Amino acid sequence: MSSPLRIAVLASGRGSNFAALLAARERGELPVQFVLVASDKPDAAVLALARTASVPTLVLNPRDYAERRDYDFALFDRIAASKPDLIVLAGFMRIIDGDALKPWAGKMINIHPSLLPKYRGMHTHRRALKAGDTEHGASVHYVTAELDGGPVIAQSTLPIEAGDSEDALAAKLLPLEHRLLPSVVACIAADRLALGDQGITFDGELLRKPLRCVDGKLVR
Repeated sequence: MSSPLRIAVLASGRGSNFAALLAARERGELPVQFVLVASDKPDAAVLALARTASVPTLVLNPRDYAERRDYDFALFDRIAASKPDLIVLAGFMRIIDGDALKPWAGKMINIHPSLLPKYRGMHTHRRALKAGDTEHGASVHYVTAELDGGPVIAQSTLPIEAGDSEDALAAKLLPLEHRLLPSVVACIAADRLALGDQGITFDGELLRKPLRCVDGKLVR
């Protein structure tokens, strides 16, 4: 793109994946402009992180709206005002109304701590351990009305070792997430990734399966 990709980030918690995006930009790996960080939690640590980085912030409290749908439309109206090219869900812990998502088809991605389509929703590490899986991972996917069900762009994997606890597995996965998300955003910023009617294209070729993130690079 001739100008930096404009990104709005939605997060509900500490914002470690947003921090990873900031760090990648500072290293010169991510030609983007963060135009907004929005949260549904007034005390979310991600907001302080954004303010320190001089990124505009928005807090919209769901309790101020009678219906979830009303909240979602109000939120995305405010986000639209910042004119983002891409919306990144980085630990945004809400299910979004499908109609509110429609204008952002192909322009919104989410990072999820499982190897989708396995373990959509919550408690992914616990569920992987309970199932006796031998590997686990994280996925970045395009957002659709189906919870964690949009087309998967890329994944990072790690082995599950004997004695791994839920917390240990989460701690081992987090650094992989912090390489996976910036690598996907960098490819979108470089016009290498897109979602069309036939599916995801990478460097102009249709993806038959998710890309793999290896040492911070996306490979087929």
